[in-house]
Amino acid sequence: MAAPDLIQQPVQRFEDNRALYRSGNYNEARLRLEFLDPFVKALGWDVNNEQGYAEAYKDVISEDSVEVEGVAKAPDYSFRIGCTRKFLSK
Repeated sequence: MAAPDLIQQPVQRFEDNRALYRSGNYNEARLRLEFLDPFVKALGWDVNNEQGYAEAYKDVISEDSVEVEGVAKAPDYSFRIGCTRKFLSK
């Protein structure tokens, strides 16, 4: 089964421009806007809170504050269902 166009198109764009994306001129904020957020959205997560949920119920929190072994961490994304954190990505 082939990946949907929402996945294939950015993958092809990355392949076509690999040198630029891997250079020091392409930063994390741009990576999120152009690749990660659309990918997360294609997987069905409401990354932009289009449902208008209150903070406690958002599906995806960017740079969430999480305590790990007594130390505050900020994962790139925190994925939640309801108000329960299911997994983090860094």
